[in-house]
Amino acid sequence: MNLKAEPLDLQMADISRSKWQEVKAEELDMDNVSLAKTRINNANISQMILNDVNMGGLKISNANLSGAGIQHADFSHAVIDHVHLFGTEFHNVVLPMEGDGNYNPDGQYKPVSFHSCNLSNGQFRNCDLSNVEITDCDITGLKINGILISDLIKDK
Repeated sequence: MNLKAEPLDLQMADISRSKWQEVKAEELDMDNVSLAKTRINNANISQMILNDVNMGGLKISNANLSGAGIQHADFSHAVIDHVHLFGTEFHNVVLPMEGDGNYNPDGQYKPVSFHSCNLSNGQFRNCDLSNVEITDCDITGLKINGILISDLIKDK
């Protein structure tokens, strides 16, 4: 592909509905830009930094997100389907607090749920698991504070 190198300095421009094909656009610097409803296919966006962005309704499929970091994000009602999570860590995951945009004073939120997930060898430390329901799950070897749950159930 023979490319014509031509840095553009666009300010106060509307390039809506533009179409880029076979374009090299590395190290772009965008500030105060609307990319709403933009479609990106077959693109290398490794090491991209997104800061102070609205990604409501964002759909990501067939993506390599290894090593990705998500911080200070509202992930409410997100659906994560058919993903590899080995080595993934969740820290300081909380419900909204007073002052947050989606705070509900009565504390009623749609529950976080895991369906058909393999969480074997997972670890939960210092987590609030109050009112958690475990249904139709393999609990072989499941321990809470070192106590096998199967032993507790068997003793009943």
